Amino acid sequence: MPREAAAKPEFWEKRFREGFTPWDAGEIPAALEQFLKMEPRDQHALIPGCGSGYEVRVFAEAGFETLAIDFAPAAVERAQRTLGSLAHLVRLADFFEFDFARPFDLVYERAFLCALPRGLWPRYAPRVSELLRPEGRLAGFFYFDDGERGPPFGLKVGELETLLGDRFERIADAEVGDSIPIFAGKERWQIWSLR
Repeated sequence: MPREAAAKPEFWEKRFREGFTPWDAGEIPAALEQFLKMEPRDQHALIPGCGSGYEVRVFAEAGFETLAIDFAPAAVERAQRTLGSLAHLVRLADFFEFDFARPFDLVYERAFLCALPRGLWPRYAPRVSELLRPEGRLAGFFYFDDGERGPPFGLKVGELETLLGDRFERIADAEVGDSIPIFAGKERWQIWSLR
């Protein structure tokens, strides 16, 4: 399939149905656990492209009102199986099209932006900013790589600043020590606050 096919649910549906999910860590990253320990409860969080849904549970247990979405039915099914009694927190939806009805305090990023073909990247920051309340935050893991192939599609030096800089201010940036092999040495934990 051509790389642009990654913009279609069928591309990801096939991978989930065939069990080809090398981005699936099977656990929660340490930086996310630390972040959630410091956060106030009762925030409203969105997890786009939730995949298997591991992070959904820790957000919910940290007191966040959590909504996770994916546009591949097989991903939603896997996340709902993973989450059991919290399955209702996962919904089949397209990040760019779904009407979320109210703003979020936080949008969590983990292997979502890098799953999008680069042609969709100009839509990412406007959509995230539209979904956040004033001074809301985009927090998570961003994948950097100079290669052209994907997914994952890596950000080149300065590219994330170009994508987000008009709408967001970076307020945290740290190395990630527990990346899965495909992301090892190439991702950073960052928090961006809506201007």
